[in-house]
Amino acid sequence: MSTPDTLLIAGRTFRSRLIVGTGKYKDGPQTAAAIAASGAEMVTVAVRRVNLDRSKESLLDFIDPKKYFLLPNTAGCYTADEAIRAARLGREVGLSDWVKIEVIGDQKTLYPDVAATLMATEVLVKEGFTVLPYTSDDIVVAKRLIDVGAAAVMPLGAPIGSGLGLQNMANLRILREMLTEVPLIVDAGVGTASDAAVALEMGFDAILMNTAIAAAKEPVLMAEAMKNATIAGRQSFLAGRMPRKLYASASSPLDGISR
Repeated sequence: MSTPDTLLIAGRTFRSRLIVGTGKYKDGPQTAAAIAASGAEMVTVAVRRVNLDRSKESLLDFIDPKKYFLLPNTAGCYTADEAIRAARLGREVGLSDWVKIEVIGDQKTLYPDVAATLMATEVLVKEGFTVLPYTSDDIVVAKRLIDVGAAAVMPLGAPIGSGLGLQNMANLRILREMLTEVPLIVDAGVGTASDAAVALEMGFDAILMNTAIAAAKEPVLMAEAMKNATIAGRQSFLAGRMPRKLYASASSPLDGISR
């Protein structure tokens, strides 16, 4: 029997290579339905957007922590200190000691502040957190994050929520070729299922998305499409594509055919 192809992050195994967010859905039931259709096992939740007063309806009412692995994120933070406080709060209220660090450096583009991200990652790793930082597609920054203990590196494919797809293919390929110490997860910018397939075909270990599913006309159907695309992209990567050729090559060999 062949060994199952699984995603391994910080010693934890996941069958699905699709990670999904929980923002922008019209309501809790739609959120739950889309997550279920995606087949994802890891689900991100913004610490700042979770209603911690359980006497009121909360996002957590629609996500079963026994079924899904919760990954708190620091969305909405603009400084390292804010991100560190959000991560600590998530752990204190029992969400997780894992955290997706997200420190925004520019309000218009939502590009990450890589210096603050590096600082927050270093501090939280020392405090025992498993840190998955959202970052730029800069190979130098990625190496620095690994040096301070990041459990994965999550470069953007395009600006958050843009739906532009993978816009920085050369840099992403460099990252994939040069970094093998930790999983690489494409985060942000995906618009449709083919984008997910391309990321996995390139050899990225996983992909994280939210808006591409939540903002679709039919979010639940798009979630299922993303699940299938992720599986197909990974299978294509493992299978190994045929060599590219400049000229045609007959599908049926002509050797031995009389004319």
